[in-house]
Amino acid sequence: MPFPQLFSPLDLGHVTLPNRILMGSMHTGLEDKASDYDKLAAYFAERARGGVGLMVTGGIAPSIRGWLKPFGGRLSMPWHKPRHRKVTHAVHAEGGRICLQILHAGRYGYHPLSVAPSKIKSPITPFTPRALSSSGVRTTIGDFVRCAQLAREAGYDGVEVMGSEGYLINQFIAARTNRRTDAWGGDATGRMRLAIEIVQRTREAVGPDFILIYRLSMLDLVEGGQDWGEIVTLAKAIEAAGASIINTGIGWHEARIPTIVTSVPRAAFAWVTGKLKGEVAIPLIATNRINMPEVAEHILASGDADMVSMARPLLADPEWANKARTGHSERINTCIACNQACLDHVFKNQRASCLVNPRACHETELRIEPTKTPRRIAVVGAGPAGMACASTLAERGHDVTLYEKAEEIGGQFNYAKQIPGKEEFHETLRYFRHRLGDTGVNVHLGQAADVTGLSAGHYDDVVVATGITPRQVAFPGSDDPRVLNYLDVLARHCQIGKKVAIIGAGGIGFDVAEFLVEAPPSPTTNIPRWASQWGVDMQLSQRSGLQTAQPESPARAIWLLQRSEGRPGARLNKTTGWVHRATLKAKHAIMLGNVHYQRFDDQGLHVSINDVAQILPVDNVVICAGQEPNRRLADDLLAAGIKTHVIGGAAVAAELDAKRAIAQGTALACRL
Repeated sequence: MPFPQLFSPLDLGHVTLPNRILMGSMHTGLEDKASDYDKLAAYFAERARGGVGLMVTGGIAPSIRGWLKPFGGRLSMPWHKPRHRKVTHAVHAEGGRICLQILHAGRYGYHPLSVAPSKIKSPITPFTPRALSSSGVRTTIGDFVRCAQLAREAGYDGVEVMGSEGYLINQFIAARTNRRTDAWGGDATGRMRLAIEIVQRTREAVGPDFILIYRLSMLDLVEGGQDWGEIVTLAKAIEAAGASIINTGIGWHEARIPTIVTSVPRAAFAWVTGKLKGEVAIPLIATNRINMPEVAEHILASGDADMVSMARPLLADPEWANKARTGHSERINTCIACNQACLDHVFKNQRASCLVNPRACHETELRIEPTKTPRRIAVVGAGPAGMACASTLAERGHDVTLYEKAEEIGGQFNYAKQIPGKEEFHETLRYFRHRLGDTGVNVHLGQAADVTGLSAGHYDDVVVATGITPRQVAFPGSDDPRVLNYLDVLARHCQIGKKVAIIGAGGIGFDVAEFLVEAPPSPTTNIPRWASQWGVDMQLSQRSGLQTAQPESPARAIWLLQRSEGRPGARLNKTTGWVHRATLKAKHAIMLGNVHYQRFDDQGLHVSINDVAQILPVDNVVICAGQEPNRRLADDLLAAGIKTHVIGGAAVAAELDAKRAIAQGTALACRL
């Protein structure tokens, strides 16, 4: 067995799990409507077939006041059970096990009925919560207990009590949010009381043969959080109260330190779980940025945890566990921690999915089924859209030829993988190289397709995925060799001076800025270095695990400019944009809006900013002002009467969007 620790059984006393893989809680949006539970059941059933040892649902509220949002997922009444039985029956039919996560949002609730230990508004929601009365606290404990009882009756194998990430229980524990002076507040003992009583009373209600996971905040990463001694005390009390397992929680949602984005090193917080080992006897679960079997095996082998939690990696590849167990980890579709289709969707009230696996949470709608009428199909362009389309077509049984004018597959991913913190794109390219071969796609690299050759091939369909061309910005001096575009920087590796102006503050502009300010190797590859830059105290001598951040000096001086008014980067993705802005701010990059470009000469870039003329003394200008669809081949094919489909950047090139490209390519392949 290639990963002996990962695939060793875990004995919980009344039940033995087949391996050490937990599919952690991940809200999908399917939990919120009874009509979506057939889809939710299919989603979990596919992961149970994939061999995961135990799963946890997205957060389910134990009461209306505990909702994450109005009419969100809830299990508080007997008539809620039938929808949940669809999930448990589907999972058990595949030989899997699943726990329901009980999550009370507290002040994070996005609705006017929210409650909290104290009347203190969250910085990430617009509603000020009502402070719970003493009787309200006891009612809330009863809500948790009733939810656990209903979960057992609905067929769940256990529950996870959500006590971290800044939700209600965590709000009671931290002085930051608990200003109470009664028995549920005051000193640390009083603030811990709610958590302990919930676990104790839940265990009494569900009996000894039911998994009870407690999600413990081991690193709050916000001012006014817990110190390490309090965390150890709480862990011991939770164990004594009857928990089966303690899962690791890292950071509050309002924390200003990233915890799960792609620039966070792999297993960046496993050391926290390891520090608690030996303090309690029950199993501990490590979490956050564990996305490959080699990483998980190292955590377990080093003794930092007894189990590993992965949520997004099981979105990316439901067969993750089976592939690892059979020694095929190179064929895992690796989570790149981009958040673009999972968390970003959820925070916009959209159904979650996955950039690298658009079938995630769409298993009943986006089916990859054998074709009854095999066809000869040419796909032109081996970027994200073309790779996804070609491999899916071939998997269905079509005869597929993929043409790529470059000497390697990947398209824009070959540039993205060079950005500090985006090294995970290497994994996506590795996955597609294997998938194209495994599905039998005929790949022709270094070969530009044209109408004559495609017509001579007698293809039934041609899919054009030829991508984009960078948009140019014209101003006096823009033809100077020191004025470059982002491909000159990332593909041609042109020499760049120490002072650079970047025109365009979209996703590409931010990527290029980070590429230019960060001296290699990236801090993503070194946990202590990354922790120092962001202010994470790895000794846990400071409350909440916070210390003064010590960012490294920038490799270059950067001016990041946009023509439109407003804050540069305001349109970046919701859950990751702030990280990019904070990274550049720490590197002293100057980010400006309402900039008009006058000319470039030996003095630098002449601009007007808010109608005030300035000269930026830069050595180079890099243009990152968007893209244009590369549609020439598509137009020629259509003119020749050849059946043509256009996908990816060749169809729409407003901003590079791998999520849309892969989803579009996969959906087309499922239809043809």
